[in-house]
Amino acid sequence: MPTDTRYSFDGRVALVTGGASGIGAATAARLRESGAEVAVFDLDARTGAGLSLSGDVTRSADLDAAVARVESELGRLDVLVCCAGVSGESLHTVDVSDREWERVLAINASGTFYANRAVLRGMTERGYGRIVNVASIAGKEGNPMAGAYSASKAAVIALTKAIGKDVAGTGVLVNCIAPAVIETPMLGDMTDEHVEYMVARIPLGRMGRPEEAASLVCWLASEELSFSTGACFDLSGGRAVY
Repeated sequence: MPTDTRYSFDGRVALVTGGASGIGAATAARLRESGAEVAVFDLDARTGAGLSLSGDVTRSADLDAAVARVESELGRLDVLVCCAGVSGESLHTVDVSDREWERVLAINASGTFYANRAVLRGMTERGYGRIVNVASIAGKEGNPMAGAYSASKAAVIALTKAIGKDVAGTGVLVNCIAPAVIETPMLGDMTDEHVEYMVARIPLGRMGRPEEAASLVCWLASEELSFSTGACFDLSGGRAVY
């Protein structure tokens, strides 16, 4: 599979939430390789490259402060990629506690909203921005044993569509990706049964790789993208049917 295609991010500044591992780390690395200055926001963001910002996406003040620091230290903020997320526990609906439901929604849905909101004022004032949110095929189809996760990712898709329309015409484009199961550390939270269920429904017969997700994210984050906003792009190995 070709891996040498790079979109130019020379002079651009990006912020990647959840950028310390998985899709986020792969995306941050590819953005750097393509010329961007990259800030990583994570619970423990010590990445060894670029600006590292530790914080919690469930606290809007942490994200507001991170965005302010990026704009102050790096001069601007052109690209936001929201990768921070959790899979949640593999549980039947009747076994999902209030606390678990609220935890998953807070990280995956509220965290994405807070990050999008935090960057929009600066992006719209500068007349340019690219936001890419990481949703999931579960947000379209709903996975058993994953009610909270599926609902949170459906929220990310709806948020993306709403925000994309809200800022249309400002120079800021907002899109999301809906991957099927990607081989990342997040799988450690799931049961083998849950993972097998997901892989069995992928016609290509395998998990995706973080680098494959990063490739799509970087196109959506680039200047090459010019006529798409509020859209959801599948990365499902053939699983998605709509």
